[in-house]
Amino acid sequence: MNLTHLDEQNKPKMVDVSEKDNTTRIATASGIIEVGQPAFDTVVANSAKKGPVLQTAVIAAIQGTKQTSTLIPMCHPLMLTSVKTDIEELPEVPGFKLTVTAKLNGQTGVEMEALTGVSIGLLTIYDMLKAIDKGMVIRNVQLEQKSGGNSGDFRR
Repeated sequence: MNLTHLDEQNKPKMVDVSEKDNTTRIATASGIIEVGQPAFDTVVANSAKKGPVLQTAVIAAIQGTKQTSTLIPMCHPLMLTSVKTDIEELPEVPGFKLTVTAKLNGQTGVEMEALTGVSIGLLTIYDMLKAIDKGMVIRNVQLEQKSGGNSGDFRR
């Protein structure tokens, strides 16, 4: 299989999507942050000194999704039509699961946008809780599903 981000001389390039059809493309990604019990309790009680952790993480996830092309060199700047987030408390871990769904009508997919949104949102949780818990672990950042485009649908 040829890598689409390399030209005939093996130089990096941004893929030309100008001939692709505009289609509705949706991608959902998720990830988990494991935190210690004191950090988990602080978030659930909404008593973190830096402010509302989960609400800030949601805003960061949306912003990260929108800024993907400035962070990942070969990603196209995209006109997203929707970014949805969900944060689930995982008391048994303890931790939180963040899910981001990105959507657009366009010529390229939004998998990287969803993955970037999850990563930035989880990193924001880490940043806001690091004074309480430096042992937090971010794990399982992964594409859950995608639809639209030539490569077809994917579901984990």
